[in-house]
Amino acid sequence: MVTAKAQAARMSIQQGSITATSSVPRQAESGRSQCTEDEIFYRNCRAAYLTVFRTSLENITSKDQLCLVLQQAGRNPSRKMLEKYWTQHTKKLNFDDFCEILKNEKRTGKSELLKAFKKLDLNSDGYLTHEELYKVLTTNGERMTHEEVKMIISEADINKDGKLDYTEFCKLFLATVETSQKTAVARLEAMTKMKQQQFGSSTVASLELCSSPSSKSLLATSQNPETDLIPKVDSRLPSRMSSARSRRASISSTITMGPITTKGLKLTEPKAMKNWQHTWSKGCFFLEEDGGIVSHRYRLELHQTTNVCLTIRPLNLSESEEKQSSWMNVDTSLFVLRNNGDSEVLEVVCVTELREKEKFGWKGELRSGVYHLLPFTTGCRLRKRRKSKTREAKLVHREDGNLALTKEFRAALSDIFEIIDLDGNGLLSFDEYNFFELRTSGEKCDREAWVVCQENFDTKKNELTRQGFMDLNLMEANDREGDPKDLWVTLESMGYSKTLEMHEACPFAISIYAEDSKLNLTPISLEAGGNLLNSVICKSVISKGEAKAMKNYSNLVIHIYKTETRITSVIENKSETRVIVHVNNEQSKNSVSSRGLSIFAVEVAPKTTTVCQHVMPINEKLEWIYSCTESIVT
Repeated sequence: MVTAKAQAARMSIQQGSITATSSVPRQAESGRSQCTEDEIFYRNCRAAYLTVFRTSLENITSKDQLCLVLQQAGRNPSRKMLEKYWTQHTKKLNFDDFCEILKNEKRTGKSELLKAFKKLDLNSDGYLTHEELYKVLTTNGERMTHEEVKMIISEADINKDGKLDYTEFCKLFLATVETSQKTAVARLEAMTKMKQQQFGSSTVASLELCSSPSSKSLLATSQNPETDLIPKVDSRLPSRMSSARSRRASISSTITMGPITTKGLKLTEPKAMKNWQHTWSKGCFFLEEDGGIVSHRYRLELHQTTNVCLTIRPLNLSESEEKQSSWMNVDTSLFVLRNNGDSEVLEVVCVTELREKEKFGWKGELRSGVYHLLPFTTGCRLRKRRKSKTREAKLVHREDGNLALTKEFRAALSDIFEIIDLDGNGLLSFDEYNFFELRTSGEKCDREAWVVCQENFDTKKNELTRQGFMDLNLMEANDREGDPKDLWVTLESMGYSKTLEMHEACPFAISIYAEDSKLNLTPISLEAGGNLLNSVICKSVISKGEAKAMKNYSNLVIHIYKTETRITSVIENKSETRVIVHVNNEQSKNSVSSRGLSIFAVEVAPKTTTVCQHVMPINEKLEWIYSCTESIVT
């Protein structure tokens, strides 16, 4: 979309899409060479955020603010991008949301910048006249004043020949932006050291910078979709420290965990279980753009009270047991709920915490009745992958003039068929296909469309065969004359990367044995965890875990529950006002948080509880340490 400034600004052209950025240094001076990639990423996020806001606890409250802070981070906030993250329902975004956006949106480099300038260079001579540039800057988007344009042109006309050599200007501009970003990072680090001297050796999560009150014209939002080019000249950087705070309320917890052996939580199945009644179903966890996780949910009906053994495990799609699918280390769990008497409130009956290799299970007695099964994964090991520069896989090709699916694409479709064939009978029922359509298109298939599908593609017992599913995708390719765009929508919705590897999904299998009862297991929905899962986890942790009231702020209680394989913390806010809690995991070792960051903030509404984080070991064969400090400024 818009803006730049001659000294240390941003620049963008929507659809031509330009934003001058530089890659903020991955490895700075040798003294900082030990920083991890995540730490460097978070540091740069924070430095950018604090050039706009006083603290990282402040929320982004408008689309203009979102545009501004994204540009400070060297991104290209086109109108399309802004509308993607700031919808008509968005009221605010916090620092965590900002970090997630930066993970998803790449920086723009010199080639993109030059491409955008060339769209304005009508005679393709490598120059823009002052008149051409002046006309663009004073007629499109947020119109600039004569004085502002003169300042821009004065900076941009390096040779003082009345023309803008935009190749040279791009070099100068990128160098200036890099200097600006380095300055912001350096100031943040300098203030970190100052705060460490004031508060001790521990890193202070709430260290902030204040933005200059005159930063209004740093970046602007243009409305022109074709030529959004609005440089702004303002080399000032925020320099004032945040105002003094009153006392700090905090709580720290350190838990040292040994290598995982599962001896204390070993899953042993009853010897006679093979003679029990049995049912099973497949399902899948899908990682969303915003980091949320969608999964299937189930309804279980028991006809009489009986002993039950239920398990959940990742589903290996590899034909070779030696070469397991990449998602087999993803943790899985199953919450079993039922209605509390005649009320609609769902109570947690049990959760799978016993373990045998990658399988998690529970054994015990369940009364007759209807139960709701909620599959769950912490997300610690199911994270967004950074987009690689590897060449995009080919999906279709021509054979004797006819369009055909490539071998690699057919293999991916075969795996997708295995995942969506929930009952494992080798066929897709109407309900199973509907779950697939809901995931990939957001809409259900009606009965009439299903009849047409049955009439045109291979079916058996009124269900779609594997070959019919392949032909359905081939038809879609033919309808688009070989354009794979829609096929990629399907693949990416199912968790596939451009190299046809499934990185952002984890198929699983649920298995249930009942000793003395018939049982029915039915997939009923495909949805995100939401409030129900948050409530379930909170109740489970509060009932089983250890509670610690925060020093100097007794209305805030941290509940921590640990098993051999993971640690979960829940924040309970008993006060009448919302609270923002800073969480610092920097001292943890060999562990990964479900938040994906070592430092983050959590907002807790009045009189509510929320899941703070899940933490798991990176290497289960080694000792791991959970070391966390939660703090607020009162």
